Amino acid sequence: MQLTVRDVSELLNISEKTVYRWIDERKLPGYRLSGQYRFHRAELLEWATASRIQVSPRIFEEREASHQPLPELHDCLQAGGIFYRLSGTDKPSVLRAVVDILRLPEGVDREFLLQVLLTREALESTAIGDGIAVPHVRNPIVLHVERPLVTLCFLENPIEFGALDGLPVHTLFTVVSPTVKAHLHLLSRLAFALRDPEFKTLLQQQGSRDELLAATARISASLRGPDQAAGSST
Repeated sequence: MQLTVRDVSELLNISEKTVYRWIDERKLPGYRLSGQYRFHRAELLEWATASRIQVSPRIFEEREASHQPLPELHDCLQAGGIFYRLSGTDKPSVLRAVVDILRLPEGVDREFLLQVLLTREALESTAIGDGIAVPHVRNPIVLHVERPLVTLCFLENPIEFGALDGLPVHTLFTVVSPTVKAHLHLLSRLAFALRDPEFKTLLQQQGSRDELLAATARISASLRGPDQAAGSST
């Protein structure tokens, strides 16, 4: 996950001299180790997104252990939590409330995370219709968390979110992951779940935590292959 100055110059298509200058002038996130700068891939990705700087697609090429299982939506929702009557009168105040309740490590800069989310919304709304939004940035949010989290929030009052169908948003899903691969996997699982009629009804009715977790457990089980299903029952 650690990148060198040369790596950063190639990923951002700038000179190494510019990398050093941006560390001072534009607060490019880097760490000085044994006299040399090192950069965390996730932090560089978030910084570039917030600064509206194009990055090479190679930034998503992560070396992940092949034996590491991909996360299940049910497990991540259980870890991230379900919250009701979230306050807020507009998009910025609602997103601030979401960031405040996320179950993140103490070291995560929540204010910076909020600005990243707001920057993404300024480019294009993350509302997907039917009163649902999935706040995220153009590039996946990847933070220093031990395991991926999906947080579901029901708003106290629906708000205008710039949805294409014109409907105000009452439900938000926020995905936080330790890797890009896990993030994209969870987004695909969430998209599949949102096509499930029973799950969609529970969201519209703001069902109980037990009902929502049971629905995601059923959906996750339906997506497992026969070998995985057999293994989970032993």
